[in-house]
Amino acid sequence: MSLRLVEEMLLERGIVVSYETIRRWGRKFGAAYAKQLHRKKPSRKDIWHLDEVVISIGGRKHWLWRAVDQDGYVLDEIVQTRRDTKAAKRLLVRLLKKQGLSPKRIVTDKLRSYGAAKRDVMPGVEHRSHKGLNNRAENSHVPLRKRERMMQGFRSVGGLQRFISVFSAVRNLFVAPHQRHSALATHIHRIRAMAQWKAVTAAIA
Repeated sequence: MSLRLVEEMLLERGIVVSYETIRRWGRKFGAAYAKQLHRKKPSRKDIWHLDEVVISIGGRKHWLWRAVDQDGYVLDEIVQTRRDTKAAKRLLVRLLKKQGLSPKRIVTDKLRSYGAAKRDVMPGVEHRSHKGLNNRAENSHVPLRKRERMMQGFRSVGGLQRFISVFSAVRNLFVAPHQRHSALATHIHRIRAMAQWKAVTAAIA
């Protein structure tokens, strides 16, 4: 949903505010919301899917490195200018620091940098490298790509990093885990997510 569309939706409800004001609200409160949501994040599983996707900023290639668990929850993501072993190692080190423990297994595509980084950072962890096994991580890029098109691209590395921090935290809250297939389970999940969202926003307000 674009900021201009949010502006129109608010106008329909009698609230007159510009999309630039909405943008400023996002920058002012987004990081605080994300911080609170990260504190309340659910327990993570022991399989990490890692992937990287190219994003152009100012005509220059950057790489968004992302890790998700087997439920599709985003564990961490970082924007880097490289697509090599050093960049892969940086992602793994951040993951270990944030998660506090090693996974049972990591799943990646065929990029050799993952194997080299894993041998340095977590040598005892099983590593499966196959294009077809990593759909969980690859699919996690789709919502961001949609937002990128709506926003007509990102203008700075810092802006992208701030955006994904908030965007993924909110998606982690509202999107039901992949194994919950029934409509009832999804409905209950969203009710609980909305209650948690209201608690977070009320605490910050």
